[in-house]
Amino acid sequence: MSRIGKMPIEIPDKVTVQVTDRVVNVKGPKGELSKPIAGNIDIQLEDKVLTVVPLDTERETNSCHGLMRALIYNMVTGVTEGFKKQLKIVGVGYRGEVKGSSLVLNVGYSNPVDFALPDGITATCSKDGLIEIMGIDKEQVGDVSAKIRKIRKPDSYKGKGIRYIDETVKLKPGKSSGK
Repeated sequence: MSRIGKMPIEIPDKVTVQVTDRVVNVKGPKGELSKPIAGNIDIQLEDKVLTVVPLDTERETNSCHGLMRALIYNMVTGVTEGFKKQLKIVGVGYRGEVKGSSLVLNVGYSNPVDFALPDGITATCSKDGLIEIMGIDKEQVGDVSAKIRKIRKPDSYKGKGIRYIDETVKLKPGKSSGK
């Protein structure tokens, strides 16, 4: 049995959770999320405490037990607080700005890159190159930030590019360093 799966989930006062037809719906002040239940798992709600219970001891059920608990916990956290990822643009002349529902990046290509933000995701970009991606779905926030980073990955020689705020880039020595 999963250690993570055994832990109960406390439901805040502003959040409602409904389980219908093997789908979990979570509604809160920031929005609404739904996710299908994976594996042979039952979800029980008693007195604002949600527990994830496996119905058998099969290998697939055990593998989905902790996963479902983590996904539901992230849904509850997302509709109450939301999630945020921060990216940093590093490089001379590299900059970005938000225009409507798209992010326009000038990162060394001949034309600016126009990245359309999906529904439910908002972004801000400061003058010093800090991009903040915000939303209620943790998976979607991580996916969008990874796609933005992929536009111009950090260079291993000069360190220029788009990186996560806590990412460190180990710079390689150039050609003339061996002489």
